Amino acid sequence: MDTRTLGGTGRSVSVIGLGTWQIGGDWGDVSDADAHGVLDAAAESGITFFDTADVYGDGRSEQRIGQWMRSNPDWKGTVATKMIRRAPEPTLEHATLENFRAWTDRSRKNLGVETLDLVQLHCPTDDAVFSSDAVYDALDTLVEEGAIASYGVSVETVDQALTAIERPNLATVQIILNAFRQKPLEAVLPAAQEAGVGIIARVPLASGLLAGRYSKDTTFAADDHRSFNRRGEAFDVGETFAGVDFENGVEAAREFTEIARDTGWRPPTAALGWVAQQSGVSTVIPGARNAAQAQTNAEAGTMNALPERFFEAVAELYERRIKPEVHHRW
Repeated sequence: MDTRTLGGTGRSVSVIGLGTWQIGGDWGDVSDADAHGVLDAAAESGITFFDTADVYGDGRSEQRIGQWMRSNPDWKGTVATKMIRRAPEPTLEHATLENFRAWTDRSRKNLGVETLDLVQLHCPTDDAVFSSDAVYDALDTLVEEGAIASYGVSVETVDQALTAIERPNLATVQIILNAFRQKPLEAVLPAAQEAGVGIIARVPLASGLLAGRYSKDTTFAADDHRSFNRRGEAFDVGETFAGVDFENGVEAAREFTEIARDTGWRPPTAALGWVAQQSGVSTVIPGARNAAQAQTNAEAGTMNALPERFFEAVAELYERRIKPEVHHRW
């Protein structure tokens, strides 16, 4: 497994990490046994970076990771979590030191650690959060107090990322990046590299579209965000299928599948490789609902450089089918 330095954290992490939203909630039911199986398979495959949040299953994802770490003390990886989404609204009004302390204390208890490796502001809806001196002063205080080791931001838009990158103690930016969401390549990745900020790429498979297994008739469980958030009913629509209309996404994914097959890799592996091999990406965090998915995802961290013709074909597909729909929005 390829490893890279995670920006200002100074930590070495696997280029393929594990997103753990699936083992918390909003993707259909995942049992404790399956959740622990995912974590086992990820660790056995060389993954050393888990990404979670305090609202995934109202803390269930953090708790499952904490239980797993207590059973696997030899795993020396990094766990990143997030905060602010427990507020009534993730706005500047609620981005206070008092709230930050309460939320990080809860996450420390859930994970069973004294100091959180990395805490990210979890996609605040108020752009003022990203430019507030008081917010970063509060985060610096948590570092000084030993509650957190480093902090970063998880963003929806390129502008939010660029604003946060200007802050000297920012360690990481988490942003949606995949073959169907390419705008961060233009400015965010270069700016992060120049500032020494790590990039955590989320939704790398566009909620499964890029795996190439869906048809227009595919359905999802009622408690799966791919059913209930297609128009942004619960949170930013960009988190579901990367904001791409499902039917258009299915058709575009069929084309992506043909492009991927020319590399000799399966479509999901090629899709993850496309993200991981972008200059400036520190780690990519696909989710997994079972051990087999975690193992398959990890393969992208061991692959050789993809051919230039692959990147060119993906760029052409994006320009033709996807860019008009999503590029201007985030």
